[in-house]
Amino acid sequence: MMVRLATAVVVAFLLAGSLAEAQRGFRGGRGRFGSESGAPPRFASETDFDGKFHICRLMYQQVRQQNLGMGWGTDYPLAEINLSIRLSELTKTTVAFDGERNPSHLVVRPTDDALFQCPIVIASDPGSAGFSPVDADRLREYLQKGGFLWVDDFWGTYAWESFASEIAKVLPPHEYPIKELTPEHAIFRTLFPVAQIPQVPSINFWRGSGGETSEMGAESEPAHMAAITDQAGRIMVLMTHNTDIADSWEREADDPQFFFHFSANGYAVGLNAVLYAMTH
Repeated sequence: MMVRLATAVVVAFLLAGSLAEAQRGFRGGRGRFGSESGAPPRFASETDFDGKFHICRLMYQQVRQQNLGMGWGTDYPLAEINLSIRLSELTKTTVAFDGERNPSHLVVRPTDDALFQCPIVIASDPGSAGFSPVDADRLREYLQKGGFLWVDDFWGTYAWESFASEIAKVLPPHEYPIKELTPEHAIFRTLFPVAQIPQVPSINFWRGSGGETSEMGAESEPAHMAAITDQAGRIMVLMTHNTDIADSWEREADDPQFFFHFSANGYAVGLNAVLYAMTH
């Protein structure tokens, strides 16, 4: 408990110093492009890959609806914008910025060649995703070559089983089983010590429920982290289930109480995952 509290205090202190800067960020509301802000997908160009760090967002085909889900654009683009800013502030990682000092985040589809330039690819609401045979082949090639896919913000048994069935097309479970990760794993302490995966609700659910965190009641009470690894134990697919870690980044400027309840621990998980992905 003391370690967890100390981590939250340290991260919150570091983040609070630049909280005012984040007030310029996007706001919610589903847009016509399928993202929460209405921002169009920012696909990669030839000039984007200059050796600096980019976070990539996976644009997948949405084949089913999930409870409170919005498809590939959930939490886009402010989640990756804010995580990139915090990564540049709290580590020595050389993050890519454009001429106006905005992080150069990217959107990739499974069939895009740009996928293979991405050190880490994130996907939200993955319980709604569908992978075609071509998608599965490309994602498998990416992951086996050293890629890292992090899926977040899916809740309950149905979403879990839906994503498990889709990722099985990419990595057959008899060869690549899904395994629970415990605090003994290196990803829990890559930068900050994380004693347990925080349950982060969407800010709208949190406000409307009077501070509850489990978006599907008893069915989604335990937040947890799982992974698919290669034969050497390197994580290829990371799963944070029954939690919306990305909302702790996306919504950090929307409500000071939400920030202090969730953003510190959410950033600890996020920075650990990014640094683990880049060093393994």
